[in-house]
Amino acid sequence: MADVAEKAGVSRALVSIVFRNQPGASEETRQRVMRVADEIGYRPDSAARLLARGRSRTLGVMFTVHQTFQTDLIEGIYPEAERLGYDVLLSATAPGRSEAKAVEALLSHRCEALILLGPDAEAGYLDDIGHRAVTVSVSRRVPGARVDFVHSAEAKGVRQAMEHLVELGHRRIVHIDGGRGPGSAERRRAYRAAMRRHGLESEQRVIPGDHTEQAGIETGRLLLAERDRGLALPTAILAGNDRCAMGVLMALTRAGVEVPRDVSVVGYDDSHLSHLMPIGLTTVRQDATLMAEHAVRFAVERLENPGLEPREAVLDPKLVVRGTSGPPQDGAA
Repeated sequence: MADVAEKAGVSRALVSIVFRNQPGASEETRQRVMRVADEIGYRPDSAARLLARGRSRTLGVMFTVHQTFQTDLIEGIYPEAERLGYDVLLSATAPGRSEAKAVEALLSHRCEALILLGPDAEAGYLDDIGHRAVTVSVSRRVPGARVDFVHSAEAKGVRQAMEHLVELGHRRIVHIDGGRGPGSAERRRAYRAAMRRHGLESEQRVIPGDHTEQAGIETGRLLLAERDRGLALPTAILAGNDRCAMGVLMALTRAGVEVPRDVSVVGYDDSHLSHLMPIGLTTVRQDATLMAEHAVRFAVERLENPGLEPREAVLDPKLVVRGTSGPPQDGAA
């Protein structure tokens, strides 16, 4: 600011008035100050100015590297945060970088609130974070923790997928478990309940996995090895998420198994990956934009109304039928 003032031939105080858009400077002076600032490449440090007032107006977002649905959520977080006058700072978890490190990095950068995408933290730690800063958990609900929750009705989404497969005529429906991934426990329970409801309890099978392509590839290889030993392939697979579904599809199609003629595959999330295949993936859609908007609004509303209690938003998922699901071959159901 001192450099701008010197070159513009005005006082530093007058430069400050111009940058704060306060009265006290003529229009000619304002234009001269802004022109000089542009010439020398000076930009007001809005972060420092906010911190001087005790506010950063920054939302910290923790996410997991390579989780495509979380990328879709981030894409929705930015415009809603900007609309409400907040900046966004990202911190990733990855192999070798824990959730605790990602969260502490956000807090050390003075983020006023945290939005945690699919956190895997223990309930006690999540509750502790919620007492340190306004916190929103997206895609994972932990009863008793002092945080806001935004998630889809997981059981309803699985029911829609299972109804679709059963109506097509499938009975041998396998579920690839999502491990500790967000929503996995609810999806697993809903799959088992649906198999019981349709009288298919003897056919139910949950294969351990996680929310990665590799888990899907390994499951595909397992099923193919069983086929080679004389066991029948399932006629349908409900994957833990879209990434896992992609892995299954790769393993099966490379082995000459036709989808959906031989095996139907259904994912979960409707992430942008589901649109990138030669045949689109049948999947359960979670509205990433709506979830992101709820998360940002929950955080901002509690920041601006400190007495507000944490809340929960449960959004309806919707089955999107594309090319990877169809009726089983005659006699294969």
